[in-house]
Amino acid sequence: MSPQLSAEATPVPAVTGGPEAWLHRVRVGRANDPVTHVERMPARPGVVVDWPAWAPPALREAYAARGVSRPWAHQVAAAEAAAAGESVVVATGTASGKSLAYQLPTLTALLADDRATALYLSPTKALAADQLRGLLEVTDAVGGGIRPALYDGDTPDTEREWVRAHSRLVLTNPDMLHRGILPRHDAWASFFRRLRYVVVDECHAYRGVFGSHVAHVLRRLRRVCARYRSAPVFVCASATVADPSGSAGTLIGAPVRAVTDDGSPRGATTFALWEPPVSPVVGERGTPTRRTATAEAADLLADLVAVGARTLAFVRSRRGAEAVALGAKRALAEAVPELVEQVAAYRAGYLADDRRELEAALRSGELLGLASTNALELGVDVTGLDAVVLTGYPGRIASLWQQAGRAGRGSRDALAVLVARDDPLDSYLVHHPDAVFGRPVEATVLDPSNPYVLGPQLACAAAELPLAEADLPLFGGDAARAALEELVAAGVLRRRPAGWYWTSRGRPDADLRGTGGEPVSIVEAATGRLLGTVDAGSAPASVHTGAVHLHRGETFVVEELDLENLVALVRRAEPDWYTQAQDVTDLAVISVEQRVVADGVQLCFGTVDVTNQVVSFLRRRILTGEVLDEQPLDLPPRQLRTRAVWYTVDDAVLAEAGLLGVSEDDEPDIAGSAHAAEHAAIGLLPLVASCDRWDIGGLSTASHQDTGLATVFVYDGHPGGAGFAERGFAAAVEWLAATRDAIADCDCAAGCPSCVHSPKCGNGNDPLDKAGAVRLLTAVVDRVRRADVRQSTFGLQVGGSHPR
Repeated sequence: MSPQLSAEATPVPAVTGGPEAWLHRVRVGRANDPVTHVERMPARPGVVVDWPAWAPPALREAYAARGVSRPWAHQVAAAEAAAAGESVVVATGTASGKSLAYQLPTLTALLADDRATALYLSPTKALAADQLRGLLEVTDAVGGGIRPALYDGDTPDTEREWVRAHSRLVLTNPDMLHRGILPRHDAWASFFRRLRYVVVDECHAYRGVFGSHVAHVLRRLRRVCARYRSAPVFVCASATVADPSGSAGTLIGAPVRAVTDDGSPRGATTFALWEPPVSPVVGERGTPTRRTATAEAADLLADLVAVGARTLAFVRSRRGAEAVALGAKRALAEAVPELVEQVAAYRAGYLADDRRELEAALRSGELLGLASTNALELGVDVTGLDAVVLTGYPGRIASLWQQAGRAGRGSRDALAVLVARDDPLDSYLVHHPDAVFGRPVEATVLDPSNPYVLGPQLACAAAELPLAEADLPLFGGDAARAALEELVAAGVLRRRPAGWYWTSRGRPDADLRGTGGEPVSIVEAATGRLLGTVDAGSAPASVHTGAVHLHRGETFVVEELDLENLVALVRRAEPDWYTQAQDVTDLAVISVEQRVVADGVQLCFGTVDVTNQVVSFLRRRILTGEVLDEQPLDLPPRQLRTRAVWYTVDDAVLAEAGLLGVSEDDEPDIAGSAHAAEHAAIGLLPLVASCDRWDIGGLSTASHQDTGLATVFVYDGHPGGAGFAERGFAAAVEWLAATRDAIADCDCAAGCPSCVHSPKCGNGNDPLDKAGAVRLLTAVVDRVRRADVRQSTFGLQVGGSHPR
């Protein structure tokens, strides 16, 4: 993220027309206009202020050389708070120059004291590398022996030793801090003893299980610093966070002041909502389908590149990013062949050199179009983009604005287009623009008290330094004490009069990102070439035997997935189909922690055990999505204990809703009604929770073995839970009413991917009863809405304020 955001920014090459002209260009010639709404957001001027009196002249001159003659008001407000010793979060818009807000106090401190140090944390390697580029430009100009340096998984061992010994500003990520720095804090003693500032960039990225782990990593960092008698100031930054002070305070475990008044300028943005046309190809059970968002995005990317607009297309999956880039190249090959090589794909899983080559090409203008996963959503400097295409709703309003904000940085006008997938949430949003443009960003949900997080993190802390009674408040007080008792009972820790001690010679570990273990390497069988990696948890669904894998425009088919040796062997191929894994899920209720009883309906929240197994895969035609066949797989099941929200409906309510008691020939499908309601509820949960549908799972049945009733479950897809199901329980009326409305408002006759079909259903979207789902949800919503809150075992205000 570059701090260079003032009016003196370096000019970029002119393009044909502007956002309105580009939008007209991509709409013209279509039989049915795919644009359902256009939101025009006006430009705003910037507010500049004087440099703080304490800012060194050399530093001011270095920024001036980069085009920053005077800083924006929010940059100075945050810098002043940090310089005064107050932990602060600067929460202003995308591309508002937040990096200068923390560079100013940190670099000032490092220039004033040639022994002082600072630590920058970024959620991704790419963002840390981008930060380093900007810092080197400044520090090379001011001198001071600061020597900023990266320290991450790509840093060679010989360079790591140099960084520890000589760098006074280290850029890393939470994974390396957790695995490579804190466990060896004695080797970093000199650095920690002089640590003045810790910068936590893109702090909204630390949510769910990952955020809960990082919260403890930062507490461990604070404890290690205290061991070396330092107390660094924390500076957090985020463009999209609902409660900056509260979220950042929960993350670092200490009070944080928020700076939220954005003083930077912003160009006008034209934001279009786009629904692909209905396809002539029918889907499962003869239902209508729409042209895929991937195909639409590929055409949009090609059209925008053709008019010279530098465009970034965000795609939700690695395979999708590759497919969009390939589709755009094919379209350009027919119309403007000289531009084919100016389009590429970018995603996580690429090797480090490949990623950095693509980042440099995008910045230089060598590439005009890039299809990327959310690996480029965060603050990597891609200054100069004209347009962004979002291939499907990214799952969170916060992510939507992060992605849309990648274009029009500074005072330039921009175009953003959200292309709806054939999905209930996407369909709902493009027809309800107020749900996109009239809503604040979601709260950042994290729970450091999650026992599946707390236990492993306390073991890590004890291995670094024995835990004492005085440490418990830092890690959660009573919850920490209970977790320590369990660790002692399990023989992981030993209790002594002085505290709790790690008992093993090796080091404990905790999986910060919940990926389920070491990654699986993707290797070309014929050459031994390493193409990339995929996390162990998603490997059975993404690189199973027979799966199609795309890599930088090349297509491969997986010959063998060897989970024991963590390798997927692939061969080159050019199939005209892609693959989609199918799975089966079983669920058992372990405990009910909160319950609302509502006249024949019960709404519950608690702990469940989920068993999931990938059992087969579909082959689908690339252009149409048509199912060619289904092939079986023999893969081991995965076990997950997590948190769920569910509701049960007794027979009397089903009968009143018209779902029981009719003639045998016309008996409604209770299982199909519950199944359809489950699919749509998963698709709509992101309206009220900080998640997307791939973070959560579900199960429905006409009679569940643990409840004895028709039951619909929605559960967090992370061990121990991530807060999503809890949010759904708290906002049940809003969530389930929106789910019912999305199904009822859909134009299809019997259900389709825009309302009740799911792209990840393990049962092939069968059975489904659209009309029955509407009746079922209406009965549930009406009763829960009328329920006396005093009936809740915990007095929860259902549909009211959300927890955390």
